[in-house]
Formats: sequence, structure tokens, C-alpha cells
Amino acid sequence: MLDVRRLRLLRELKIRGTLAGVAEALAYSPSAVSQQLTLLEKEAGVPLLQKVGRRVRLTPQAEVLVLHTTHLLERLELAEAEMTASLTTVSGTVRVALFQSAAHAVIPRALTLLAEEFPELRVEVTEREPERGLFEVSARDFDLVLAEQYPGHTRARWPDLDRVNLATDALRLAVPPPDGGRQPATQLADAADLPWVMEPEGTASRHWATQLCRSAGFEPDVRFETADLIAHIRLIESGNAVGILPDLIWAGETPTVRGVELPGSPLRTVFSSARRSSASRPGVLAVRDALARAALLFAVPAKG
Repeated sequence: MLDVRRLRLLRELKIRGTLAGVAEALAYSPSAVSQQLTLLEKEAGVPLLQKVGRRVRLTPQAEVLVLHTTHLLERLELAEAEMTASLTTVSGTVRVALFQSAAHAVIPRALTLLAEEFPELRVEVTEREPERGLFEVSARDFDLVLAEQYPGHTRARWPDLDRVNLATDALRLAVPPPDGGRQPATQLADAADLPWVMEPEGTASRHWATQLCRSAGFEPDVRFETADLIAHIRLIESGNAVGILPDLIWAGETPTVRGVELPGSPLRTVFSSARRSSASRPGVLAVRDALARAALLFAVPAKG
């Protein structure tokens, strides 16, 4: 009989690529992971790993086991969801990954609602860049991710994850407050010669903002690079930079910088994703409902 815990280690190796990655994700030592996989090979009676330089690669037989392990874990998660749905109280733990502006605007209100309505439910929140958050929900590190979609920018689709659109919010050119000694920017092209603050290379927001500037006929002079949108606000309001900010970052408060309409009045979509096998868990449903109600205070409900 194959050991399910060892089968999960094999699947984790498929997902994370290295024994060190598996060990870090599951709080094991690399040697312990290696020992358990060696025992799994003995149980299976066939080689499961091949050495390729300093790394290991799954054999075709291991790939077969990983596929069945994925189905098995999904069935177990569905069984757990149906079991907890039969209870009269919503309890347990829901682990949520989310991006920064959602952490500022939506999460505090949602947590207040959940504490009032489901005091036995524990919610753990960790900030993650959306692409990483989606991967980690698929890998079972989190139960739910709050992510963002920029207009015209596609994200990789994870077949084991669902998607529920939560809200949309406007994206605007953010410029310093009016200053008598400075000509105010009234359109994107006016920011062509100004210093910019943007999120790091490789992020969806950075790619989208750069393409928008190029479509306006200029390459942005990015002097400040940070994922911290509060730092963006401080740099802009102090007159040291311009940037693009989503309305959600203000969480209903009065903006401290001036917002300028962008060409086409672009909207960002905020959505949540969970594994399809656990989306019906009462705790996940409760968190999603609270997030939707909290978002109504600050953004426009999304369609679809």
C-alpha cells in the first residue's frame, strides 16, 4: 500500500522543482524529504527519481503517481468540505493571500464582519504578489487568494482554481497636489519628462503601466521602484514622482494626491480564487461573502 503522505511529497517535488523547495514548504529537512521519497520508491517497486546534475527529475512512473495523487487530494478536500458543510457552526482556519491595496481597503472591514458573525472562524492573512499567491493556493499553501487583473493583461489560468470577480476600481495617473510654482499635469503625455515611481519589473502593474506610457509616446523615467503603494503615495504627494494608483488604495478616504484620468478610463478587476475542491467549504464561502460586502464600500461590483 502506498503511503499518502509520501505521495504528497512526490507531488510537492513536481510542483516546487527541488528537494529544498519541498523541505521549505513543508517544514522538513531536505534529508528527511529524500528519505521519505526513497521509502516511497521501495513501496512502489519502481524508480521514481532520476538524478540530473545536482537536481532530480521525476520518472514517467512518478508522473503517473503524481496525477493520481492530485485526484486523491482533491477527493479528500471535497470530502472535508462536505463534512464541514453539515456542521451548524462555521469554524476552522482559512488562509488568505492578497495584494497590498486589498490589504489596506477590503481586509480590515471583512475581518470585522467575520469576527462579528463567525467568532469561531480563524482567518490568517499574508501579503503576496498575485502570481505567487495563485501558485501557492494551487500548491495548498493558502485556501484563498485575492488577486488583480489589469485591462488587456492576461494571467496564467490554473485549471484547479476557480475565479470569482469581486470588484473593479479605476486606475488614474497620480500627480502631486497643485503647486503655484509648477505646471500641473492634466493628461498622461504631460508626465513624459517627469520622474516616475512604479512597482518592480515583472509585475503585472509595471508591465501594464509601461505599455500605457509607450502608447502615449514616451518611455517612463522610472527613478523609484517599490511594491509598497504607501511609498508611492508619499513620493507623489511630496512632489518627487508621479505614478499610477488604483482608487481602492484610498479605502474611501480623501486622496492626498491629484488623480488624472487616463486614456480610455481603464479599470482594474479584483478577484478571488480558491481550489475548486475546497471552494464549497463554509469557511471559504464566509470569507468570500465578507470580502464582497467590504468591497461594496470602496469599489464598483464586478460583473461575471
